[in-house]
Amino acid sequence: MRILLAEDEKALSKALVKIFENSNYSIDAVFDGQEALDYLEAGNYDVAVLDIMMPKVDGITVLKKLRASGSDLPVLMLTAKAEIDDKVLGLDSGANYYLTKPFDAKELLAAVRAITRSGNEVDTKLSFGNITLDRAGFELSSPTGSVKLANKEFQMMELLMAKPGNVISVDTFMDHIWGYDTETESNVVWVYISYLRKKLTALGADIKIKALRNAGYSLVKSEEN
Repeated sequence: MRILLAEDEKALSKALVKIFENSNYSIDAVFDGQEALDYLEAGNYDVAVLDIMMPKVDGITVLKKLRASGSDLPVLMLTAKAEIDDKVLGLDSGANYYLTKPFDAKELLAAVRAITRSGNEVDTKLSFGNITLDRAGFELSSPTGSVKLANKEFQMMELLMAKPGNVISVDTFMDHIWGYDTETESNVVWVYISYLRKKLTALGADIKIKALRNAGYSLVKSEEN
């Protein structure tokens, strides 16, 4: 899952990045509202975390412009403005959650999970073949055992298992996990695919990651060509 964080307090932004990365989220951090709008327009995000009082463009304006564009991206407002009228304004402007500073890291992560749920219940596990991915524990398991996945491994496996059989391009992996403005070379995707293949083999998986030349990768049953 990829998050855009817009927070102008550098120390707090750094702490938030660490909190999210430790929970296996990919995150881009920006420090003013105009940057937030630029990144939201160009990026591929699953959720945005916006401060209200930011330079250039405030968080409420960012939120209103986002909603005016037709986007239904989940948005969490993270702000020191704790008055009821402020909360009402944030929610009426289209925020999915309003969290005031100071906050607890557990509440922040729970809020992100809440606003990114699909349906009425959290789908904490993804299964395909004899393999299960536990989104809460970041574990890949089979009837023979389990293995903990590192941050990027988990995010790549989550993309693959969310839509088995669908082809995911290298560009999609790069944009979703490393960010559209990353300087990382795209061959890093192949490296992580190799790591995941080894883990699937060790677990006795009846599924595999199939490479399609010049197209990308997909997760298929092992008996499929």
